[in-house]
Amino acid sequence: MAPASLHEPPNTVCVMDASGRLGSRLVDRLLRRGYSVHAAVQNEGEIDRLKELSLDAEKLKIFRSDPFDYQSIVDALRGCSGLFYAFEPPQDQPNYDEYMAEVEVRAAHNVLEACAQTDTIDKVVFTSSVTAAIWSDDRKSLESDFDERHWSNVNLCRKYKLWHALSKTLAEKAAWALAMDRGVNMVSMNGGLLMGPDLSIAHPYLKGAAEMYEDGVFVTVDVDFLVDAHLCVFEDVSAYGRYLCFSHVINRPEDAHKLAQMLAPSAPSMPPSSCDEELKIIQQRISNKKLNKLMVDFDRGVQVDQSLLKKSQIPRAI
Repeated sequence: MAPASLHEPPNTVCVMDASGRLGSRLVDRLLRRGYSVHAAVQNEGEIDRLKELSLDAEKLKIFRSDPFDYQSIVDALRGCSGLFYAFEPPQDQPNYDEYMAEVEVRAAHNVLEACAQTDTIDKVVFTSSVTAAIWSDDRKSLESDFDERHWSNVNLCRKYKLWHALSKTLAEKAAWALAMDRGVNMVSMNGGLLMGPDLSIAHPYLKGAAEMYEDGVFVTVDVDFLVDAHLCVFEDVSAYGRYLCFSHVINRPEDAHKLAQMLAPSAPSMPPSSCDEELKIIQQRISNKKLNKLMVDFDRGVQVDQSLLKKSQIPRAI
């Protein structure tokens, strides 16, 4: 029997953007879990690949949805009781720069406003980043570990051109402000650096990686764990607020060297280190206890009985 805090999964949810690595994996897992899915994509080139995830056209519907086209968002959300939202940069502006924050904030505003205007939406899982929590002037002197209560300082992000952190911080704050104003039940998932074969040294998350390492806050996350975390906070009615999500802390020289080799295989390998240096472990200064506590009872392998699929009766949080 499922824990009392878990409600029966609602019938239809929306994933936006479903063409990204996280989004497409979420679509797959949701379908396997028994949900019907509206997969909203910006990149039409991903449509055929997504169609292969389900032979049942009633279980998977694909929408061409631009986060800057409000009506296309409303169309994708129609009939859905939940939204998993992750921002993917537009194809014509793939790199994070000083203007990306405006783009991401505008997209977040449109999506949350559309959710507020969609009566069937019970819950939104907003994908943010650990970079929205770890950059502050006093990070070296903090007595407590970084956790979901911390926010990155936007002035510091601008000063050091940490555009990824700036964009994620401003977009998440905008989403929270609108969610609270409109009474949208929202939870944010602040993930670490998403590992995968397409990860490169050019990833904007990695700006300031040396400082993150030295401060004990350089964290990564596997896509399967990130997907589990999204599903957990969506299905558990006790989930609230922000959650830091990571599955590994880069705090040993050997971990840093291994990651560097993966990011830049053609770069010369590091010379052998002394035994003293190899033993040097950076103290971890970041915590995801809140998420881990919630996920203790989460059943990662459950297959939902189709007869149980009905709209949740849990009221929306105001």
